[in-house]
Amino acid sequence: MKVLLVYPRYPDTFWSFKHALKFISKKASLPPLGLLTVAAILPIDWEKRMVDLNIANLEDDDIQWADYVFISAMSIQSDSVRTIIHRCKSLGTKIVAGGPLFTARYEEFKDVDHFILNEAEITLPLFLKDLKNGTAKHLYTTEEWADIGTTPTPLWELINFKHYATMNIQYSRGCPYDCDFCDITVLYGRKPRTKEKDQVIAELESLYTSGWRGNVFFVDDNFIGNKVKVKKEILPAIIEWMNQRKNPFVFSTEASINLADDEELMRLMVRAGFDAVFIGIESPNEDSLVECSKVINKNRDMIACVKKIQQFGLQVQGGFIVGFDADPSSIFEKLSTFIQESGIATAMVGLLNAPKGTKLYERLQGEGRLLESFTGDNTDFSMNFIPKMNYEVLIEGYKNIIQNIYSPKQYYARVKELLKNYKPPKIGKYNFKFSRLMALNKSMLLLGVIGKERYQYWKLFIWTLLRRPRQFPLAITLSIYGFHFRKVFEQNIANL
Repeated sequence: MKVLLVYPRYPDTFWSFKHALKFISKKASLPPLGLLTVAAILPIDWEKRMVDLNIANLEDDDIQWADYVFISAMSIQSDSVRTIIHRCKSLGTKIVAGGPLFTARYEEFKDVDHFILNEAEITLPLFLKDLKNGTAKHLYTTEEWADIGTTPTPLWELINFKHYATMNIQYSRGCPYDCDFCDITVLYGRKPRTKEKDQVIAELESLYTSGWRGNVFFVDDNFIGNKVKVKKEILPAIIEWMNQRKNPFVFSTEASINLADDEELMRLMVRAGFDAVFIGIESPNEDSLVECSKVINKNRDMIACVKKIQQFGLQVQGGFIVGFDADPSSIFEKLSTFIQESGIATAMVGLLNAPKGTKLYERLQGEGRLLESFTGDNTDFSMNFIPKMNYEVLIEGYKNIIQNIYSPKQYYARVKELLKNYKPPKIGKYNFKFSRLMALNKSMLLLGVIGKERYQYWKLFIWTLLRRPRQFPLAITLSIYGFHFRKVFEQNIANL
């Protein structure tokens, strides 16, 4: 059997880092971990090829070579998915589809031959068995949760590492919290399911032996969902392996704000090689947190929590949302002030949307407020429901937030605040990479000479060299990130 695994194209959003990647001559941030894992589940004697549309074009010859085209996608990739399906159908190649987009909305894609929904560890073997017997069905689904201790190591041989800025692995699925706008618990449950330490180390070793050195992102939606196991088993094993291998990786992940409550956990993460963590802060407005059941964020000084995490050696990246029913008219100024005071340079602010299957979706549907369109991109000024706040007021307020926090003056002031508070770990050695030198040179030209932020750029450049020389690479990286965020926002404004 010949199988072509196709990963759809991402639109240009905050998360794409498209404009930042150009500084280091990379084409995508991350490889398609789900498809690489699916490839490892497929029979070993099948011929497999992969086309990541964020890296290369999909040619007709690729489609015609294959007996089946496998597609995995998230909601934000739906436009690209429809193009791929149309091309496969017109060329007569059968389509097998799975992943979050299809699990939530498979009814929208009439031309797909076989749907492998929910978790592939369960449903894909059922399809493969029926396919072998000539009885393959249209739809495979399950209400069970997979034992991810059985998940194979991704088939890294299908990708070219040089095209990607970061590699990725998964330790756990599921989140113990149940925010009403989030579909993670719908897709993966509330009880975190985890891999064993030997499995995690084997996956790190597979990246290492494949030649990778650099950043590795743990894609877990909440890496500390099972804090006891992370502290007692996983992090000590990673620390030992990193020491043996002379610290070849730098890790990042996602976690909840209660990370700040556990100093031992933060120390272990830093010793293991973590230097950044994404946290869903959502809103500084308590009523909005109550509305969306973000219980872990309530009744705490979140700015103090952020600064504490930074002081322990973990750069905090933050997710924020506006558009809650409980948001007052003052939310736009309040959120901008919060972000500025927190020193969160990488602040992802988006409009509230309701993914299918979430509690928010069900509530809005019952209230007759749902709209048909859902792009999965909460930064493009689109919403899939009618907000309580006047829509024009909400959109204008959102624009003001982004214009404020990513204006050169405000953004570079926030980067400086982060660098003052952030205590980078003194672990490992500095690995020189030509791409870093190239990024520095490009930043000096595009940001320091041509860019409208040139005054703030050189001011930060000189200050960091004199006051925080160990943080100079981070200062340049964050300067480049700011350029990317402004570019995305300007494009979205132009498309309104």
